[in-house]
Amino acid sequence: MSSVDSRLQVAMFTVGPLQENCYLLTDKDSGTAVLVDPGEEAEVLLEAVAESGCTLQAIWLTHAHFDHLGAVAAIVRHTDVPVLLHPLDRPLYDTAPTSAVRFGLTVEAPPARTTPLEEGDVLRIGGEEFTVWHVPGHAPGHVAFIGNGLSISGDVLFAGSIGRTDLPLCDARDMQRSLERLATLPPETQVLSGHGPVTTIAREAASNPFLRGMARPVGA
Repeated sequence: MSSVDSRLQVAMFTVGPLQENCYLLTDKDSGTAVLVDPGEEAEVLLEAVAESGCTLQAIWLTHAHFDHLGAVAAIVRHTDVPVLLHPLDRPLYDTAPTSAVRFGLTVEAPPARTTPLEEGDVLRIGGEEFTVWHVPGHAPGHVAFIGNGLSISGDVLFAGSIGRTDLPLCDARDMQRSLERLATLPPETQVLSGHGPVTTIAREAASNPFLRGMARPVGA
């Protein structure tokens, strides 16, 4: 997979028992890379970074559910890169191992230190920029990374569906507002979701019942 901007390359890796999508962003001009939501299989992701020939500069988390951060500890041990997270998701981050156990799974506790993300922050990989959008609902500190014709938006919007709003700290009304905000992106914007296939805003506006007003998040 490549982004709309050919200088930025995007590779998707579906990892772990919950089939979570991790994205490797690489900028060949600068030789730098970022991992978004490394949920599991750290060795696979580290090998992909090495094969890219780029140097990992950070981990960006859309949110802190355990299936999106299970590989963080191992990757940080190998690379010592910062972990970027919205502060409102810190409770989920700190309790990720306990949450995983409830699903019969195990994840290693992520490193204690994180770098805070806020609405409107501009993140850079080489010469490319992504703007942080705070899009809560599925999680209180959920964010999307918007730029280069992409919406890397975790578990807010899926192809044909949306993220759950019946988990601890979810808020269905916030989710509805976040969906409405994402729907304002240009129709051609590619949506890189936390689970399932890549889609576009145009495709979801035409077919997703939650964007067409035919369904609402649970509890909204």
